[in-house]
Amino acid sequence: MSRTTSPVLAVVRDLFFVARIRETARLAGVPLVFARTPEELEAALLKAARFVVLDLTGGFDYARVFGLTEAAKVPVLAFTTHALARETQPWHGRCERVVTKETLTQELPQLLTEGITA
Repeated sequence: MSRTTSPVLAVVRDLFFVARIRETARLAGVPLVFARTPEELEAALLKAARFVVLDLTGGFDYARVFGLTEAAKVPVLAFTTHALARETQPWHGRCERVVTKETLTQELPQLLTEGITA
């Protein structure tokens, strides 16, 4: 499967955003896979992904997540909140783009169909 037809991979635990991302991807006709553990992420990355949508507020093992995405050379679109932006700052440099949850909500259809734009 080529990267252009590969699914978007979401590493998200927040049920509100899981539902929003799933429904937006369905409406846009974009294939989507969720990974909730590092093992699921690793398996999904082996099958290729266009990019990863990562919740920086989800309490994941971010060192492992970024190690896996960087090894697979898959870009990361991360999201955080205004309140946690400073706390999540150490991870921002390892992402293609970082947005707030509000921006993600607004731009999600375009991001899923067109990809990550800086």
